[in-house]
Amino acid sequence: MIARTPLLACCAGILATGVATAQPALAPEYDCLIEARQALDIRSPVEGVIETVHVQRGATVRKGQVLAVLFSGPERAALDLARSRAGNEGEIKAAEAKVDITRKKWERAEELVKKNFVSANARDEAEAEYRLAIEQLRVAQENRRMAELEVKRAQEVLAQREIRSPVAGVVVDVLLRPGELTSSNQKDPIIKLMQIDPLNVELILPVQAYGRIKTGQRAWVMPEAPVGGKYVARVEVVDPMFDAASGTFGVRLTLPNPDRKIPAGLKCRARF
Repeated sequence: MIARTPLLACCAGILATGVATAQPALAPEYDCLIEARQALDIRSPVEGVIETVHVQRGATVRKGQVLAVLFSGPERAALDLARSRAGNEGEIKAAEAKVDITRKKWERAEELVKKNFVSANARDEAEAEYRLAIEQLRVAQENRRMAELEVKRAQEVLAQREIRSPVAGVVVDVLLRPGELTSSNQKDPIIKLMQIDPLNVELILPVQAYGRIKTGQRAWVMPEAPVGGKYVARVEVVDPMFDAASGTFGVRLTLPNPDRKIPAGLKCRARF
């Protein structure tokens, strides 16, 4: 019994070694950085004085939301004038009435010519007046269409006085206030905005990993404390060029962030 004890211990050690060897090795983890999808400087396409800023730092905005409004008195007046012109039907009604009168006059002239009561020259003059009235009606209708286009133009000009968000995101800073002048070529934007849904996750991998990372591949992203957790991301970009000096290449992941729980600028670990 005493002689068998070392043998059993040796067998148990061999079995334990075999079980440990059978366990699959964990995939390597890589350092990464979570960044905003894009950072935007919101400016005005036209020069003007800011009337109102509707957001403040830290505010969440949706795509198309009005962020700021410029003074727009002349533009609103131009739109009202264009709408008034487009809604004026007097010119068209007068032209239509003239067409109706000249048409009847021409028809009567045709009947009278057949009865030899008027000359052919009088009939031709009546026809010419009718043709002229038709052209005048056409011009009035064209003027109406031009007035409607002027309304659309005035609406577009007025719309440029409203600064809208091009994406859903978060306001990082408000740099200009009501009463200040803004323009498209001004140094300071009105608002700085960041899109954080989805987020970009940037990695630098060794060249040995090239070929094993494919576009569309799934990866686990683990943000550092205090966020923590484990999130699914997808490979969006695999750089086709290496950095010869460091022997590395870049990879970008797309990380959904619908609840905006994950902040940008956070370090993380990624595993494929």
